[in-house]
Amino acid sequence: MPRKPWDLRFLAEPEEVAALRRIVRLHLGLWGLHHVVDEAQLCVSELVSNVITHVGHGTPATLAVAMNGTYLRIEVHDPDTRALPTLTAADSDSEGGRGMALVDAVTDRWGVQLLADRKMTWCELLTTPTTPDSHCGGPHVTRAGEVLDLYSQVKHSSAHNSGRLSAVMGEEAAIIAIADLLHWLRVHGRNADDVLDRAQMHFEAEVEAGVVGA
Repeated sequence: MPRKPWDLRFLAEPEEVAALRRIVRLHLGLWGLHHVVDEAQLCVSELVSNVITHVGHGTPATLAVAMNGTYLRIEVHDPDTRALPTLTAADSDSEGGRGMALVDAVTDRWGVQLLADRKMTWCELLTTPTTPDSHCGGPHVTRAGEVLDLYSQVKHSSAHNSGRLSAVMGEEAAIIAIADLLHWLRVHGRNADDVLDRAQMHFEAEVEAGVVGA
């Protein structure tokens, strides 16, 4: 399943929290990000609860989830630009801010952005390759990454590109690599459509079987 960004409008009520947690678990499972489900659900609970407590019950809000490179990004939008989340020390007697302290503890980074008509509270979790079906795990993906990194370096050498291959650059390099392979197949008298169909079948079979070996 492609990891396309998605968002969901909801009313900030306590009963909505459990439903939003289930939706996040479902999507992350489909994305192969099982290893960050617990942390993501905690973040959703705290960010939504923060809206309920400090903005008000029934506030129209939006949950947005997307990939930002290798980070899972979770955003909660609400219309109040005055009630800003605060971070309270763990040893403080204050009840406010404890939720953001939990978010701060489990995420790699978080923040608040004020927009013209709303406030966006966001956090990001690094999706490290700790499971076979994570987005950057397994030798298949490793080999593909090395090939695409090479293509990217060749194409962007004049710009002195360095560092890890970004998702956007990787997509562009993948398109070029696939086009070059199609040219190679044509020159050697092979049926490119047939090869693409066979490759797709091979890929889907491996994904379904959970194959991550060489």
